[in-house]
Amino acid sequence: MPMLRGFLVLVLFYILGESLRLLLALPVSGGVLGMVLITFTQMVKGSVSEDLAQASQGLIAVLVLLIMPGVVGVFFTANQFSGQWLAVAVALLAGTFLSVLTTLLLMKALTARGVSDGE
Repeated sequence: MPMLRGFLVLVLFYILGESLRLLLALPVSGGVLGMVLITFTQMVKGSVSEDLAQASQGLIAVLVLLIMPGVVGVFFTANQFSGQWLAVAVALLAGTFLSVLTTLLLMKALTARGVSDGE
């Protein structure tokens, strides 16, 4: 039952994000908006409920299956990018570098806070 409640929370935030996207005519996915909203909600709350954590762990186990439709979509539209290979390559490299750098800085800040909190 806890996992079901966790999935319900995820679906409700997805619906909220999709509703905001439609109401405000935003060019962003409803799923992305929902995830931003759930992140801010958890940050304000200060913790993640056990139900949500359990449902999220179940989804992480099948993350590859969730990413697959996007990969297949890119495969079938690859000919549209044929003249833009340099821009795509630069965007991929810069995006990868920035995500790794952001993760490094965040991990460094959180571990430093954890060490100082633990003393």
